[in-house]
Amino acid sequence: MKKQRIVIAGGGSTYTPGIVAMLADNMERFPIAEIKLYDDLAERQEPIGAACEILLREKNPDIQFSYTTDPEEAFTNVDFCMAHIRVGLYAMREQDEKIPLKHGVVGQETCGPGGIAYGMRSIPGVLEILDYLETYSPDAWMLNYSNPAAIVAEATRRLRPDSKIINICDMPIAIESIFADILGLPSRKDLVVRYYGLNHFGWWTSVTDQAGNNLMPRLQEFVAKDGYAFETEDFQHKHPSWQATFKKAKDVYALDPKTLPNTYLKYYLYPDYEVAHSNPNFTRANEVMATREKDVFNLSREIIAKGTAVGTSFHAGAHATFIIDLACAIAFNTKERMLLIVPNNGAIENFGKDAMVEVPCLVGNQGPEPLTMGTIPTFQKGLMEQQVAVEKLVVEAYIEGSYQKLWQAMTLSKTVPSASVAQAILDDLIEANREFWPELS
Repeated sequence: MKKQRIVIAGGGSTYTPGIVAMLADNMERFPIAEIKLYDDLAERQEPIGAACEILLREKNPDIQFSYTTDPEEAFTNVDFCMAHIRVGLYAMREQDEKIPLKHGVVGQETCGPGGIAYGMRSIPGVLEILDYLETYSPDAWMLNYSNPAAIVAEATRRLRPDSKIINICDMPIAIESIFADILGLPSRKDLVVRYYGLNHFGWWTSVTDQAGNNLMPRLQEFVAKDGYAFETEDFQHKHPSWQATFKKAKDVYALDPKTLPNTYLKYYLYPDYEVAHSNPNFTRANEVMATREKDVFNLSREIIAKGTAVGTSFHAGAHATFIIDLACAIAFNTKERMLLIVPNNGAIENFGKDAMVEVPCLVGNQGPEPLTMGTIPTFQKGLMEQQVAVEKLVVEAYIEGSYQKLWQAMTLSKTVPSASVAQAILDDLIEANREFWPELS
């Protein structure tokens, strides 16, 4: 098998060490010649890069490793770019969450006004990376899990229609892992699923085992009582905000007991509950900065000081395993079945062909081949049409520099109660994002 050359864009991310470790541990199925890290913030990437260099030297010294802020050096001669950038870092995520809450609206990094604000920042960052790849490694694939994935996917569809980018999300994968735990199965890969929706906005309609046995009734019975709160040791160690999210899936499920919902639907279906149970002074961004951000950078500095990574480990979440599965499917034409964000083009028969939907795909060296999910019910279709219109308006607002369209997008979001509230939030977000957004008129 050919040894692959990888660049990780967002080299200073706290997720990067886990991905590097996961890549090193999967050399048998995904052999690697080189890993490069790229970030435009040298001071943030430096401790992560130096720690990863030590880790790789001890795990697999045959892998060539480097980290850089020079795009030409980073993106030249690579097969894959794994991208997880966060424009504005957690300081801006904090604003995305706290500004809407100040107006009594859901404060969340990918949903509602916060997701719109984040999307306006992410679009130019993702396009920049795509352009670097086109310039320096035009045959490379970009595997993108930079958020908000729905808005980013619509922007790349519109503005870089011929690019080799696949947009992915690990939330369905994490939920399917919970399904496997509930069912007592070793892995989510023991499941065959049918699912449709938009990113962070979808439903499972079928879950079977590999022999075709229907597992939905057992899952539905559990979710009707406990949501996705499966009481394992891992669940007990999750942050309180995630425990609450998994428990709330019970109420989201109640709206359509024939399906199983993505957890993010709670922000659209129960926004009043979410606002009432949010701390406007300490949001998820503060939680992450106080835990994962702090822990990963402290561990990186500890490894650098000791000169060894022996006896330490970086957590590799669902996103790390999923992105390696995707890279394998493309590199070796495995035709693995995976949930991806792709142009609809008939996958959902009664939905717009130019919508970016999340559906099962067979993945090979030509990219994803979406599977047909048939027609969808009025309830889901109505919700999805409203949300996809929000995403399209955000991208149009970015392209045109249009205040009007961004106000329309905010107003149309199911999390926002009125046009006046939408405008008040928008004006505050414009002030907070002057460094990042295009000028709106």
